[in-house]
Amino acid sequence: QKGIDPISLDMFAREGILGLRRAKRRNMERLALACGGFQVNSVDDLTPDMLGHADHVYEQVLGEDKFTFVEGVENPYSCTILVKGQNAHTIAQIKDSIRDGLRAVKNVIEEGAMVAGAGAFEIAAYDHLMKVKEGVSGRAKLGVQAYAEALLIIPKTLAENSGFDLQETLITLQEAYAKDPSNPVGLDVVTGKPSFP
Repeated sequence: QKGIDPISLDMFAREGILGLRRAKRRNMERLALACGGFQVNSVDDLTPDMLGHADHVYEQVLGEDKFTFVEGVENPYSCTILVKGQNAHTIAQIKDSIRDGLRAVKNVIEEGAMVAGAGAFEIAAYDHLMKVKEGVSGRAKLGVQAYAEALLIIPKTLAENSGFDLQETLITLQEAYAKDPSNPVGLDVVTGKPSFP
């Protein structure tokens, strides 16, 4: 792997061309894929059809590190997410959150289905389990009821964290679901009213 010598970098800069002295092989491969260009080892092999395209390329210093940003590429199938935090623990938590979010999006795309959020699944499962309870006899009936009520902790927590009355919110959600069980009903944490996620 080769780099660009300082004299050549200076010549590029005078002509308004941004040259990166050293880049990791992995980053070079990603750049070529994203911009639609090809890697070449010699300028003698360079032809116009080997060039890639990006709308905006710039360097920015963040903290003590220098970063190169490449925006507006032809094939934006790869990107880098810059994560900054006060300490290693905070950065690890942010990374885990990003990974979980991206994995959830990937699963939705691959599976073609998802579970409705905002407590909608829990409200529907509670309603279903309460109907199942009627057909169960003995002590198992108590187990079904306890499990159904435990599921309601999600909408209750959402309501409490959003500053709404627990009982009133829960009753409103259950009544909205009872009117049309074919549509999932969750909690809108801004208004406190039922929403259809």
